[in-house]
Amino acid sequence: MPNGQDVVTSGADLERAVATLARTLGLQVRTQVRVARRLWGAERRIDLVLTHGPSGRSLGIECKFQGTGGSAEEKIPATIQDIAAWPIPGIVVFEGSGFSDNMRAYLHSTGKAVAYEDLNGWLALFFGLPDGISSRAEPV
Repeated sequence: MPNGQDVVTSGADLERAVATLARTLGLQVRTQVRVARRLWGAERRIDLVLTHGPSGRSLGIECKFQGTGGSAEEKIPATIQDIAAWPIPGIVVFEGSGFSDNMRAYLHSTGKAVAYEDLNGWLALFFGLPDGISSRAEPV
């Protein structure tokens, strides 16, 4: 993966990889954070909540992996809507070759989704971190 990120082969791998990246950036990580209930009464949980200690700024992340075509991408629009009900800003981090080109285009168009390969830079910008983790050469 770019920027030295881990290879991801499942949803659990993606959650672990995102948590590892966040910790490497100096962010605090909480998992499966309960944030009230959905309309039908089910508990609403956020996969990961990242917090920047000095600023107190937080970000919720839902991790979605799809290695082959299937039902995961059918749940994405509901997930994007669910994020709007969170008490903090949130995004979907997605990975896997099973997402169709149309779904990838949809995810990028929402402004609420980031491909895993782009997450390092996105988090650095969101939290105001110097450079994030980079495997690139020094700027000229």
